[in-house]
Amino acid sequence: MVKAITHDEILAAEPGELQIVEVLPASEYERMHIPRAVSIPLIEMTRDAVEWLDPARPVVVYCFDAY
Repeated sequence: MVKAITHDEILAAEPGELQIVEVLPASEYERMHIPRAVSIPLIEMTRDAVEWLDPARPVVVYCFDAY
């Protein structure tokens, strides 16, 4: 199931409740990222890159596009 959530909801989540994946380019992630987020740039997104995710826990994927 896909559900949109707000930045505030992400920040209010208990540590470990959400698996947060930012798909921004590494330079953008280094400049500013969501606390507890893991960087997997979209260009590097493969099945192997995300096999560590727990399918029983919610996954939040974040991407920002200025366009």
